[in-house]
Amino acid sequence: MATSSTGLAHSLSGWRAKFAVLALVAVLALVWGMSFVLIRVGAEVLTPVQLSLGRMLTGALPLLAVLLLRGGRLPTSPRLWGHLFVAALLLNTIPFTLFGYAGQLIPSALMGIVNASTPLFGVVFSILLLSDERPDRDRLLGLAIGFLGVLTVFGVWNSLEVSVMEDRDSLVGMLLVVGATACYGIGTPYLRRFVAGTSHGALELSALQLLLGSVPLLLIAPWAGGIPTDLTWRAALAVATLGALGTGFAYVLQYGIVRAAGATVATTVTYVVPVVAIGAGIVLMGETLSWNQPLGALVIILGAALCQGLLRSPRAAHAGTRSPDHDARPRPTDTALEPPETPVGTRGPGTTPRP
Repeated sequence: MATSSTGLAHSLSGWRAKFAVLALVAVLALVWGMSFVLIRVGAEVLTPVQLSLGRMLTGALPLLAVLLLRGGRLPTSPRLWGHLFVAALLLNTIPFTLFGYAGQLIPSALMGIVNASTPLFGVVFSILLLSDERPDRDRLLGLAIGFLGVLTVFGVWNSLEVSVMEDRDSLVGMLLVVGATACYGIGTPYLRRFVAGTSHGALELSALQLLLGSVPLLLIAPWAGGIPTDLTWRAALAVATLGALGTGFAYVLQYGIVRAAGATVATTVTYVVPVVAIGAGIVLMGETLSWNQPLGALVIILGAALCQGLLRSPRAAHAGTRSPDHDARPRPTDTALEPPETPVGTRGPGTTPRP
């Protein structure tokens, strides 16, 4: 009887833990999915540089606060500062600014859809830049399917028709988001090669990364809008929320999920963020989408799942082509989320598609 009671208690405890992790994943997906709406709102009155600088500074503050409360210190190695500066350009400064430009041209829901291609670029550049990442059948199939989804979102067949200015703006906006996701794809293997494995924790590295990434924006801000003169409370609140929650709080939350359930579980947010972005854009912003854009998002997600090993092609599953050693090799997404050495922004946008 005692054994049965113990087993039941253990089972209930296990279910509560799983439910807690699921709730954390849902909250993280909500935070990152809503980020595209906040970008859109901020872009209504702020220049892209102002928006990017505002979200980075407000994102760094919570991390610095937590760091100080824990009695931690920022790294002092000049070499590490140099690598983190490059990482900040690739994972924060440039993509955040590109999103700021895109927010002036396309709906937030469409930004969320195109941003779902982040894992595809992560796989491509990890294969090109990291010696321990090799292509296999499922990855190549996933890349082909994923980029077919990107073309579907773009509606490439419309290029044969006469385009109007609105169509051109949409094309430019989507290309800007693709450029941001490509930056994430390059930045992640760069971090793995030059930063991961240091003696510093992710909190110190992430705070320093955001601060370093803010420097070039501070330097060019006087020529890119300067101090906002017509800033509304709506836009200010959007930027503050985007930085504090979408960067600072999201980092702590993501780290907690990885610690509690592992990197593989944490990457499941990849497939929920576009859904949240679409729903938020339609409900909160009154946006509309073409039929091909949600369809393309589903195709992109399918390709990303194959690239990240969450799905296997029928032939590979039947033949059992993956060796145990192959399966044990970390995917780019797994490594990007492993604590404690990897800074924030390895999205993530492999990486989770973080705006």
